[in-house]
Amino acid sequence: MSSRTVIRGGLVITASDELHADVLIEDGRIAALAASGTPAAEAWTAERTIDATGKYVIPGGVDAHTHMELPFGGTFAADTFETGTRAAAWGGTTTIVDFAVQSVGHSLREGLDAWHAKAEGNCAIDYGFHMIVSDVNQETLKEMDLLVEEGVTSFKQFMAYPGVFYSDDGQILRAMQRSAENGGLIMMHAENGIAIDVLVEQALARGETDPRYHGEVRKALLEAEATHRAIKLAQVAGAPLYVVHVSAMEAVAELARARDEGLNVFGETCPQYLFLSTDNLAEPDFEGSKYVCSTPLRPKEHQAKLWQGLRTNDLQVVSTDHCPFCFVGQKELGRGDFSKIPNGLPGVENRMDLLHQAVVDGHISRRRWIEIACATPARMFGMYPKKGTIAPGADADVVIYDPHAEQIISAETHHMNVDYSAYEGKRLTGRVETVLSRGELVITEREYTGHAGHGAYTPRSTCQYLN
Repeated sequence: MSSRTVIRGGLVITASDELHADVLIEDGRIAALAASGTPAAEAWTAERTIDATGKYVIPGGVDAHTHMELPFGGTFAADTFETGTRAAAWGGTTTIVDFAVQSVGHSLREGLDAWHAKAEGNCAIDYGFHMIVSDVNQETLKEMDLLVEEGVTSFKQFMAYPGVFYSDDGQILRAMQRSAENGGLIMMHAENGIAIDVLVEQALARGETDPRYHGEVRKALLEAEATHRAIKLAQVAGAPLYVVHVSAMEAVAELARARDEGLNVFGETCPQYLFLSTDNLAEPDFEGSKYVCSTPLRPKEHQAKLWQGLRTNDLQVVSTDHCPFCFVGQKELGRGDFSKIPNGLPGVENRMDLLHQAVVDGHISRRRWIEIACATPARMFGMYPKKGTIAPGADADVVIYDPHAEQIISAETHHMNVDYSAYEGKRLTGRVETVLSRGELVITEREYTGHAGHGAYTPRSTCQYLN
């Protein structure tokens, strides 16, 4: 049985176009677009008609950086694949790419299989995986080739977290050389973890234990230095590089310089760096612990440079790095020692709305909103045009967005499985109204109508920005 849906009367916004058009969905895919009110559009018949008059019709968001159920610092991220993908849908995101973890001494395959087991049958929206490479050796390098062939085409390495995820320059170079051959993309957490650990030890010895010192020891210069080093290693290897969660203006400058030289270097930032700052880390009564993440929040003056980077395309993607830990019982593990606060913020539900607020505030255009939140992440990680756009043949991942609705972000009303909001009390203009994933209604006029298990695993091709 074929099923048809028509979305009528909305303003369709993609990364390249804005047009008043009706959208025909058939069997989970976009079948056609036609200008609203034309005979072609009027002739369509369907079992279901959605009225989008006065609303935007946009592609479902692609969040290419999430950590559901991540083990970290003796605890686990609070969102499961079930709760996290449901919250993502509420926020207009219809695809996530999560990070499977290789543990030291184990194979990539063991890590990937463990993440498949966590996600399978539990997701409300579609999902893919990147692979965290924690242990580079000859077997790991061979496995990278196999993973690329089966649709896990990106590998994350860490210059931070010695003793946990850390790779030294030699391990990074070997993995980059391998990715240069197999078409994979290395994603880098660029912070000088060895130097940071020295500064952490010295700060604690001085009795500087509050959350704000997390931001002070993880210096912007050490993010810039690691970003520069990662770029040079990638250049030596002849490999592309994607730097995750860029937070500092000095790191943006390194990326801009590399891109001006014609290198295949890409940068991602996150809403927390665009909307929050060290002022939050300094909140009294241990409230600052809610804002501990790495890279850390920076002083407010960095925000303007991040927005500028997004406008000039020196930064291409906004993902969330969604990695929530509850204040009670999890963030509190670091009372008296900021280095024991689990690193991560909740945000998968807020990204599309916060970026629409950026449109309202004049930081970016509507099309750039869709580009950095939907189209570019889909292209970067080999899912376009199946994901990230509204065009014939694309998956019918579609959001009806009310650009005039007003909302106040709050932990009382959000759907993430965490006991606080990083944006508590923030007023926004714009709100998700209805969400379709592969043509199925997941959110229907602000009611959750999806279910665990609808979300399908999505194998990915290689980065679509490379020759």
